Amino acid sequence: MLVMERYERIVQWVNERGSIRVSELSELCGVTEETIRRDLDRLEQAGRLKRSHGGAVSIKEQQHETPHTEREIAHMEEKKRIAAEAVLLIEPRDRIILDASTTAWYMASILPDIPLTVLTNSIQVAIALSAKERVEVISTGGTLAPRSMSYVGPLAERSLESYHVDKAFISCKGIHLERGISETNEQQAIIKSRMIGMAEQVYLLADYSKFGLKTFAHVADLTKVDTIITDDKIDDVFQARLRELDVRVQIAAL
Repeated sequence: MLVMERYERIVQWVNERGSIRVSELSELCGVTEETIRRDLDRLEQAGRLKRSHGGAVSIKEQQHETPHTEREIAHMEEKKRIAAEAVLLIEPRDRIILDASTTAWYMASILPDIPLTVLTNSIQVAIALSAKERVEVISTGGTLAPRSMSYVGPLAERSLESYHVDKAFISCKGIHLERGISETNEQQAIIKSRMIGMAEQVYLLADYSKFGLKTFAHVADLTKVDTIITDDKIDDVFQARLRELDVRVQIAAL
C-alpha cells in the first residue's frame, strides 16, 4: 500500500467508525504503530482528523457534542434537583471533581462557600466558583472544546492523572445495563473515565432521560459507580437492576 493510499484509507476508517486506535490501524495497514502515529500527526496537521489518546477521532464526530446553551435547557428542573441533592453530599475540606456537565455547573452555582478543593475541566464551573473565597479551584487546562466550554485532550488527561480526590461528580449521555456509561464524544469520554479512576467515591448525575441509552463512546462500566443521583421518573425495573449491580440509587427530593 502506497503512503498516500494509506493516508486516504486511514481517514476513511476514522470517519466510518468515529474513532480508531493506533493498534487497529497498524494491523489494517500492515505497518508499525510508530509509522501510524507519524501518519496521524501528519493527517491532523492537514486537518483531516483529530489525534486522541491512543488513536484518532473523526472531525465529523466531534461536531456531535451538544452546545452548553442547549444542555442548559434540556430537563432543566430535573438537573437542578439532582444538583441540589448532590451538594448535600459535600463536606468541608472535601477534595472533589466536577465535570463539564450542566448539572455540575448547577452544583457549582449553589455550592456554599466552605473550605473545599475543586478540580474541574469546565470553564463555566470555574467561573461559578470564582466568587467563593474559601473554595480553591484547580482547572485542568488543555484544548478548549468550544461547544461544551470545557478542556479536553492530552494536557487535560495528564493533569487529571496528577491528582486524587474524595468525590467525583460526573454526568453522561447514556446509561445502559450492559454497555455501562457512555458519551457522544470520545474526548469527553476519556476525560470522564480519568475522573472516575481518580476518585474514592463516584457519583453519577443523570436525569431519567439517560437510562437505557447507548451512545458513541464508552466511559466506564456501572460497577465503577458508587451512587447514581437521579429524579423520581426513573423506571422501577431499571432501578431494581441497578441495585442488583450494587449501584446505589439516590432519588433527588422534589
